[in-house]
Formats: sequence, C-alpha cells, structure tokens
Amino acid sequence: MGELAAVLFDMDGTLVDTETLWWDATEEVAARLGHRLTAADAPEVVGRAVGDTAAHLVRTTGASGTAGVASALTTAFRRRVDAGAPLRPGAGRLLAELEREGVPFALVSASPRSVVDAVTGGALAHVPFALTLSADDTDRTKPHPDPYRTAARRLGVPVASCVAVEDSPDGTASADAAGCVVLVVPSLLPVEPGPARVFAESLEAVSLASLRDHVRRGRCPEVSPPSVPS
Repeated sequence: MGELAAVLFDMDGTLVDTETLWWDATEEVAARLGHRLTAADAPEVVGRAVGDTAAHLVRTTGASGTAGVASALTTAFRRRVDAGAPLRPGAGRLLAELEREGVPFALVSASPRSVVDAVTGGALAHVPFALTLSADDTDRTKPHPDPYRTAARRLGVPVASCVAVEDSPDGTASADAAGCVVLVVPSLLPVEPGPARVFAESLEAVSLASLRDHVRRGRCPEVSPPSVPS
C-alpha cells in the first residue's frame, strides 16, 4: 500500500466526548414527545446524523414535522456543547504530534455546521485542521461515502492513502465505502470487524507511526483489538 497522505477525524465520540451529550439531548427531546429513550433506541441515536435521529423519533412517537424535531435536537445538543465538551483521552497528544510532523488532518463530522463550529471554537479551538466538513457540506452524510471522499478531494490526496478515525458503525461504514483505511476507537456502540478496519481501545494507544503502518499494511501493530461492549 502507499504512504499516509492525511488523517481524517470524526468529531463526536472520537475527538470530543459528545456522544453522551447527544444521548442526553435526544433523551430530552424524546421525553417532550412522550417517549422514554432506552437502549433499544441506541442504533438510531448513537453516531447518527440529526435528521436520522429526528426521523426515528417521529416514527416512534407519531410526532409531525421531522424538521422541527431536528431543530429541537440541534438546539438541545448545542446547549450542552456550549457548556463544555471534553477531549477524548489521547486526542490532544495525537493532534499535536500530527501538527508537529506536518501531516495534514481534517475534521469530518455528521453534525450540523453550527455544532461543528461550536466545538472547533471551544474544545478544539486552536487545532489547525486543514478543513472541516459538516453534515451541511455534502448532499449525503454518513453512512454514505460522500463526506470522506469530499474531504480527500479537497485536500488533493488519494482517499486510499487516508486514515479515517471513527467511533461509530455509521461513521465506519462511511469511511469504508469511501475507500479509506479505518482506525476504529469504539465509544458507545460496538463496530463490526472488517478487512480495512483496525481497532484501538483509546487514542492513547495511537501514534503517527502506527497510522503510517496502517496505510502501508492495513493494520496497526501497536494497537490492540478492543473488548467490544456487550
């Protein structure tokens, strides 16, 4: 395989610990609609775009107006993000190493632009992303391949020479379909193994050397497979 050209990071649950905030926001909106959120809802909430979760709540509750529910979800989530979204363990160190070594890196998120801007202006302020992509920047967002293909094209690099760092099934599917090699650091939902997928318990176990090896050989010898949550 080739040399590492760029690292493409998911945001929620990967670089910043926002999946819990998103769950809490969804729980709040669901309660307003008369629905108690449970683990059965997780596949339609964790790692999903706002529109997907809104559509799920509309189907579940019989509410009308997916757009209105999506707006309520975004507002509830943004309020929590503005109050503080901590970095995931190892994220700051890895980003600093990539910056120091001159490796391009970008943010590829399924969150709306307003949320991406709030996080990059807060928890990720002063991180020099080459570019940031939100759900508003492509016709289709994750799990479709559009976000990762668009990021690689805008960076001017082959998508197969990019490592995508993801935490969710939808994000992993998006990066896989785009042709990236994928480093999966699961957060709330397990992600199935795949031929171009390498797993890590935490970004604390990831280095630039392991990312380069991931592209060359399709695996990171320094990173151990995680114990998948039950």
